[in-house]
Amino acid sequence: MSVLVLNAGSSSLKFQVIDTDTEASLHSGVFEELGVSPDSMSIDAAITAALESLPAGLNVTAVGHRVVHGGEQFVDPTMLQEDVLTQLDGLFFLAPLHNPANLAGIRAAMHALPEIPHVAVFDTAFHHTLPPAASTLALPEELRRQRGIRKYGFHGTSHRYVSGVASDLLGGDPHTHRVITLHLGNGSSATAIRGGQSMDTSMSFTPTAGLVMGTRPGDVDPAVVTFLLEHGGYSAAEIHAVLNSDSGLKGLTGSSDFREITRRARSGDEDAVLAMDIWSWRIRHYIGAYAALLGGLDALVFTGGIGENSAEGRALSVLGLEFMGVSIDSYLNSRPNSKTRTISPSSSPVSVFVIPTQEELEIARQTAALVSSPR
Repeated sequence: MSVLVLNAGSSSLKFQVIDTDTEASLHSGVFEELGVSPDSMSIDAAITAALESLPAGLNVTAVGHRVVHGGEQFVDPTMLQEDVLTQLDGLFFLAPLHNPANLAGIRAAMHALPEIPHVAVFDTAFHHTLPPAASTLALPEELRRQRGIRKYGFHGTSHRYVSGVASDLLGGDPHTHRVITLHLGNGSSATAIRGGQSMDTSMSFTPTAGLVMGTRPGDVDPAVVTFLLEHGGYSAAEIHAVLNSDSGLKGLTGSSDFREITRRARSGDEDAVLAMDIWSWRIRHYIGAYAALLGGLDALVFTGGIGENSAEGRALSVLGLEFMGVSIDSYLNSRPNSKTRTISPSSSPVSVFVIPTQEELEIARQTAALVSSPR
């Protein structure tokens, strides 16, 4: 089956065609700066251009769409029909920056390819297995039940993919595996996984919570928001901008580029050194907490742009964790390598893996499985 995977963002369209029998990428591309000016390409035009770019003879048999938020009702890959689109329209308030763009791309693709099945794969779906103790926020019932405020979690497609690869590498009975996955990039999250199921994750009601990120602070005292409203002269919109665009590594150093911050830290820049200390402190906090929740640890996985490419970031993330069996081999960690690899010593009780994420492949797999299943 040749699955066209589409990831429609607010101003971009990423696409890839994957042969789900061989799992080979047959064609890919990206269109950027969509809709940013009256003269720029629209999402409809980008979909048309993507289809026109397909090599001759390459026939797409299904389309898999990345959708950021599935709310409480969409916890599995879902065949897209008009009634489903209507339900997804009703979830815009949960992901106002992402879901409207996702849905615009879906509608454009369904119009361009009306004869083949279209499937939505949700970033939040992997985390629907969170137990109530992890997913329930300690808020009044009206907020929890009537307004749907709970921990949803994100990056689920990435966490699902890399934890599956880690389980294969561990061998033995996958139902017993205890894995922590670290998706580290401009947006970052940690997930505790037992037997292939998400048990807890660091992002919460929104992707703002958890780890320190490029422009987001991660966990912060919620009373900071009311303090800024009452005493700082900030509006709700200004606070939203601070928390999503001006905090995290950018707030600490003036830059959200981890490579630049690493270079500055090497040269002794105090702000950069402190920022990397804060960034890695939070990661170690979550590793320790999740190992306790899982009752031990079999593997730690690094993925995402920083997780896959920054040896210094990985080293800082496990600093001082030898007491719980987590350590890395400095030689293996520092060797340039873009493939899946083990960076822990052979004698280590906990395996540490670097696994390049392949979210498009995971979406293609889930799309093909749904389309091929008896209905």
